[in-house]
Amino acid sequence: MDNFGLLTIVGWALLLALVAYILYVSAQRTQGRPVRFSLTLILALVIGGLGLNTLGSGLVFIQPQERAVVISALSTTGYRGPALNPGLHLIVPFFESVKRYSIAQQAYTMSKSATEGQVQGDDSVSARTADGQLIYIDATVQYQVDEGSVIDLYVKWQDRYTDDFVRPQSRSIIYNRAAAYRVEEVYSTKRDEMQAKITEELRGIFERDGLKLTAFLLRNVTFSDEYAQSIEQKQIAQQNAERAKFLVQLEQQEAERVRVQAKGQADAAISRAQGDAESQVIRAKAEAQSLLLVSDALKDNPDLLTFRYIEKLAPTVQTLLLPSNQPFLLDGRTLLGNQTGGPVAPTPAPTAAAPAITSTAPITRTP
Repeated sequence: MDNFGLLTIVGWALLLALVAYILYVSAQRTQGRPVRFSLTLILALVIGGLGLNTLGSGLVFIQPQERAVVISALSTTGYRGPALNPGLHLIVPFFESVKRYSIAQQAYTMSKSATEGQVQGDDSVSARTADGQLIYIDATVQYQVDEGSVIDLYVKWQDRYTDDFVRPQSRSIIYNRAAAYRVEEVYSTKRDEMQAKITEELRGIFERDGLKLTAFLLRNVTFSDEYAQSIEQKQIAQQNAERAKFLVQLEQQEAERVRVQAKGQADAAISRAQGDAESQVIRAKAEAQSLLLVSDALKDNPDLLTFRYIEKLAPTVQTLLLPSNQPFLLDGRTLLGNQTGGPVAPTPAPTAAAPAITSTAPITRTP
């Protein structure tokens, strides 16, 4: 309890009881009754009342979240330093008192919403950007009393530092900083930069007057209705442009897919053609090699061709017609092979020329 107020209350109660006792005894004696004053009681009430009042005024307990300035009538400056820290302290009764300051975190909110902030109604900061657009800024300033500068804060601002210092300084700096940015920068690309510059400037000003800035929160930025509509239209146009760009990319991807597919088919056709050509070359080489082998075989055995020819004849062929200029006649056994064994000599042809000689030779086939 402040200044041990309970002791002070009890002390004043004893003094009032003393006054009441004196009045009672005086009234009784006025009526002729033999009533005497009790000096013991009077002294007890006087000493108790004055003592408790003195003790209650001289003892001060400072809470952990508080610091206190001693206001002293005995000092030429009007205060006694240093500031009191948490705990129990003794001051000069009736000549000194304390001014308490909370060092806990405090917040001052300026908002467009009527339900937020210390001021009812629209308390947002209105400002003009570098390009002349009107904007409304919602912000919160978080701060606390610097426990090492409590006396300076008391001398400069007493209890008025919130309304007379924090609020006007914050609004002024926000207004001036917003004027250095274009409206697009305030709500998009340079919002964090603006918040950082406001924080830095506020911190320096607060420290000079005994406060510590904890944080500056740039909560919201709103615009005039006309500009809000233009932003919405711009965003719609950007979304349409992005959609068109996406569709173009899809078409490009499809065209690339078709091109790759066509190239793959062309490469496959080329590969097949090359394979067919190589196959034909290999077959031609094989046929040439085969013909070379046949030619070598015919050189070594000229009758081999005739034999292969006869071998391909149908089984029903029994007679062969030879041209007239053949030097010999072939017997069927010679053509098909002599079963009895031994070669058969060919019969020489007549020397006289004739238009054609028909030779018949029976061909005996082995069943």
